[in-house]
Amino acid sequence: MVSTLRGHQPMNRVMKFLVLLGFSVVATGSASFADSTTTSTPSATQLPNVSIAMVGDMELGNSPQVPSSPLSYFSPIKQALAAPIVFGNLEGTITNSTTSKCGATSTNCYAFKVPPSFAKVYRAAGFTVLNSANNHSSDFGAVGVATTSQLLKEIGIAQAGLPGQIAVVREGTSRVAFVDFAPYSTTNSLLNLTTAKALILRARKLANVVVVYMHAGAEGSTMDHVTRTTEYYVGENRGNPFAFAHAAINDGADLVVGSGPHVLRGMEWYRGHLIAYSLGNFANYFNFSSSGTMSLSGILHITLSSTGAFVEGHFVSVLLQPTGRAVIDPTRASARLVTQLSRQDFGSHGAVLTQAGNLRSP
Repeated sequence: MVSTLRGHQPMNRVMKFLVLLGFSVVATGSASFADSTTTSTPSATQLPNVSIAMVGDMELGNSPQVPSSPLSYFSPIKQALAAPIVFGNLEGTITNSTTSKCGATSTNCYAFKVPPSFAKVYRAAGFTVLNSANNHSSDFGAVGVATTSQLLKEIGIAQAGLPGQIAVVREGTSRVAFVDFAPYSTTNSLLNLTTAKALILRARKLANVVVVYMHAGAEGSTMDHVTRTTEYYVGENRGNPFAFAHAAINDGADLVVGSGPHVLRGMEWYRGHLIAYSLGNFANYFNFSSSGTMSLSGILHITLSSTGAFVEGHFVSVLLQPTGRAVIDPTRASARLVTQLSRQDFGSHGAVLTQAGNLRSP
């Protein structure tokens, strides 16, 4: 049984199509897909800590240009990715649909899809939660959205980010809600702070720990700084990541993580909670640039208490090969860059990563 939030956002064409197919507009997922409306959350003092691994943007090509051996694509980083809860941004769709948002003659439009069999690849890599609040989740229209959602559900991956959608997963008896946002009407919109607040407050009732993801900010190799203003890309409003992240924590989020600029950004401590503004790219099959700072990535491991307080954190530096495949970077260049950007953008509130990649608490 799946709960549905009502009254937060008008039903658009994608949502109507999902309903016609028998989908709930909101899905709360977990390893066991517990019904969040009938299961009460135990007292926080009785619950264990939660450990989460998080990465940024992922796409494994665009059919038929996909890896010949997708199961081995994540093998160099699978061990470093391991955690009870593993989250990533699914940049694209899992579908056989042939009707994309791009016209037949378009040369400046990107639509990503991989075969249905690739859903199992993400599960085999360890992912338990995937985000669909981004600018590619509707690349193949309502059919692509519905197919992706169904495939993720079938293999036990919780999905977050579609309009009104909150994913709830468990680590033991602790419950973690993922509330994901992007600047689009086909997702939970970060441009509407009133709606965002309502969703975060709803998440607080469903779980004892709340994680907010944002697909926000301008794109490109020079976009590694948090501007504290509204950011645009090719004329599109990509939100104000700084203002949105602060509002999310004020509204009850315990942790805010972002991606979308395709580069790493700094991390900030705000009211005792961590904001990781962008984890950059994590996997791409020849579709994103993998040169310069766009080749630097990472895996963020965070442990929170049952009340959402920071316990410990660790950042694993990752390097993207020219093919877009992620490998561990022994030079730890990503950790050094994140520390540098954090200090430059947030001063004394900037997060500091030790040489070993450990996150210093505020």
